[in-house]
Amino acid sequence: MSNPTLLILAGDGIGPEVMNEVKRIITWYGDKRDMPFDVTEDLVGGCAYDKHGTPLADATMAKAQEVDAVLLGAVGGPKYDDLDFSVKPERGLLRLRKEMDLFSNLRPAQCFDALADFSSLKREIVAGLDIMIVRELTSGVYFGEPRGIHVEGNERVGVNTQRYTESEIARVARSAFELARRRSNKVCSMEKANVMESGVLWRQVVTEIHEKEYSDVQLSHMYADNGAMQLVRNPKQFDVIVTDNLFGDLLSDAAAMLTGSLGMLPSASLGLPMANGRPKALYEPVHGSAPDITGQGKANPIACILSFAMALRYSFDAGAEADRLEAAVEKVLADGARTADLLGPDGGTPISTTEMGDAILAALDASL
Repeated sequence: MSNPTLLILAGDGIGPEVMNEVKRIITWYGDKRDMPFDVTEDLVGGCAYDKHGTPLADATMAKAQEVDAVLLGAVGGPKYDDLDFSVKPERGLLRLRKEMDLFSNLRPAQCFDALADFSSLKREIVAGLDIMIVRELTSGVYFGEPRGIHVEGNERVGVNTQRYTESEIARVARSAFELARRRSNKVCSMEKANVMESGVLWRQVVTEIHEKEYSDVQLSHMYADNGAMQLVRNPKQFDVIVTDNLFGDLLSDAAAMLTGSLGMLPSASLGLPMANGRPKALYEPVHGSAPDITGQGKANPIACILSFAMALRYSFDAGAEADRLEAAVEKVLADGARTADLLGPDGGTPISTTEMGDAILAALDASL
């Protein structure tokens, strides 16, 4: 059998720095775990615009459609702020999501014990937190028509349309139920069925899919505003949360900050299975390009490394190896290794991006 294939799009800012550490870990899996990957690299975002005049070249898009998974670093930077909206670096990422039809966005919120005091909530509320938000990513109010700003009478009116089809809801619901079966077998679906017709349909379809195909999974429903309150009040009551594009955007950012460090969190965007059974997939850290620290060796590579762990789990059915990598990260943090963004109020001496990679590789070696 041929090796699984990866396309690395390191992007802009700190993207190449954090992705360098991921590439070292990919090499480690080939050398130490007999899991070789065929890796190609290309450009996305500002660096692609600099070379091609577009944030994502057609040839790069074609590669992304062919590989088993795409690993992306970060896009954007102040030098591109004045570009036309159509060629801004972020359009490259949006094109990947749209043309690969990556409708299921997985955003974990996991609080490592060593970092529990970083949260704005009490340690006992967040320590051991491990929830997953499944956000529908390619429809809803961000894509619905009609949209725009027009004039009615003597004033301007802004219009966005919340629109979901039955099939769009069904496929993201299935994604959440399948994920729950690999975790604690519990899903909470969040919408606003009390005031929105799209929320009524959302609840109906999720319930129907549950009854027909996933009755073994525990399902609950919650209004999204109550869900936001419950995330702050008692987040550990949740395992998998499934919700629409708008609410998922808001709830996943709120959940991310429960962990105390937005820069520590990975994400996965998944589509339908390809001919080989693997889903269309793009993995990326949640953090941005951080132009203020680019090139200084200060970037924290953990979110990008954990994104590769998600690839191991969801694209390559290597859950045990994903566990190994996540445990290595947890051990390094427990041993006190900290990049500059993870220093607490007591300060300390931060380690560099490469030194954090070194520590994680050493922990992986120790796991053998």
